[in-house]
Amino acid sequence: MLHSHLLYLSSEFVWAYPWHQGVLGEPTRYPNERAGVDAFMDDLDARPYGPVYLMVDLIEEDFQRITLPHVTGRSGRRLLARRLLQQYRETPYRYVRVQGREPDGRQDDIALLSALTNPALVQPWVEALELLRAPLAGLYSTTLMTSSLVHKLGLADQRLLLVTQQSAGLRQSYFLDGQLKFSRLTLAVDRDGAPVDVARETAKTQQFLTSTRLIGRGEVLHTVILAPDETLDRLEPQCQDGPETAYHFESMETAADRTGLPATPELADTLLLTLLGRERPPSQYSLGEARRYFQLWRARLALFSASAVLAAGTLVWLGVDVWRYVEATSATDTMYAQARQYDERYRAALSTMTPAIDKTANMKAAVTVAQLLVRQGPQPLPLMTHLSAALDKVPQIRVLELDWKITPPATPAEPVATGFMASTSGTVVEPISSLMLGLPAKVPQALRLEAEIMVPPDNYREVVNTMNAFTQELARQPRMAVEIVQQPVDTRSNVKLSGKAGAGPAGGVETKARFILNLVWQP
Repeated sequence: MLHSHLLYLSSEFVWAYPWHQGVLGEPTRYPNERAGVDAFMDDLDARPYGPVYLMVDLIEEDFQRITLPHVTGRSGRRLLARRLLQQYRETPYRYVRVQGREPDGRQDDIALLSALTNPALVQPWVEALELLRAPLAGLYSTTLMTSSLVHKLGLADQRLLLVTQQSAGLRQSYFLDGQLKFSRLTLAVDRDGAPVDVARETAKTQQFLTSTRLIGRGEVLHTVILAPDETLDRLEPQCQDGPETAYHFESMETAADRTGLPATPELADTLLLTLLGRERPPSQYSLGEARRYFQLWRARLALFSASAVLAAGTLVWLGVDVWRYVEATSATDTMYAQARQYDERYRAALSTMTPAIDKTANMKAAVTVAQLLVRQGPQPLPLMTHLSAALDKVPQIRVLELDWKITPPATPAEPVATGFMASTSGTVVEPISSLMLGLPAKVPQALRLEAEIMVPPDNYREVVNTMNAFTQELARQPRMAVEIVQQPVDTRSNVKLSGKAGAGPAGGVETKARFILNLVWQP
């Protein structure tokens, strides 16, 4: 199984920690020289490995705090990169981070610049990983990772100096408002082999911070010392609070519990490496082309993951298709069985019928003809619709009698007193012509209309006007021909008009003016 590796590099040694399932394994120590690099390459090449994370803890790590004009976007990034290159030209391992803006004046950006000023201590290991084509994920600093440790420990002092004992020595990191401003690494023992005086080193650091205006005179520097319990028992008598210094002691056991370590380490290296393995932040110091194998590894991992997802989706799709195929096959078998059953029942029912029964093809043809007759056959409803529309426009007309008939195109469309289906008793009804049924074209329809006008009969002008209005409404209908068979008023010159307007009906019985129309409509 592929394991990640976390390398801890100091000026004298390199410790290689395997990382598996969120736990650091036992480290292997190599001297920081050519022989150590060769031994490391042999060990790493002999077993499969995953991403490699390189953390350095060197004295040759410089920090500069500068101000720059506030520029955003691509121009701002270019300005930061140019200023970083101007500050550190001799090393490829550079870092920059904007930490806010000045409160006064132009409100320029405050940036922290950092670099490894002795790249010769790091380059052999980076080149060795390149030769092995190992996926180097990033180059990190214990100082920059200390920010995560401060957050885990819940240290929220405005002016904080965190003192940790590491394999490389005694590290002092200064935080202002939770942001790293300066760090200093000193040897943990002096030339005589005795432990260094932490209080004296703290005073030196405080004097430097005051000279660089990172802390004001009279302001209290809260110094947190992180060490095992036995070391804290030795340091507490040496570190006494002063007017501008306040000491706080944090046991390594508490720090291990807050960071999730199962065992209490002796040094802070394990804490920082564990935070690095769990958080896996982007590379802090630039690596350039040395990081290309990690990018290729990540792309390959993404392809493998996508292939696995695609394969899983394909298997699920295949399972669904197989399940649907089984269901469809079962449904098809059921339908075939039902079809055979229906065929048997149909043949059994057909065998009991007389031979004169029409066959299926004839029945289908009959149904087709019936449907055609429904669409083409003559019906009185459309003509009655036109008549109703005219009656709505002239409400003085009351219908007394209607006689509807159809005539083929060859016969004259003269209405008769009986309908087209009427027949005399005792006569044989002849077959109806297809022309009468609307085949191949719809036949004209004729309607004999007998109606009366609901106005006084002696009001001849109103009678005539109503009659004319009604016939004009009918004539406006498309393909409608109107013939007046009988006028409501006989206006012939040889007929005498009698009566008196407004005199009332003769004999006390009022009669209405009647008329008869022949309507011919072509559908």
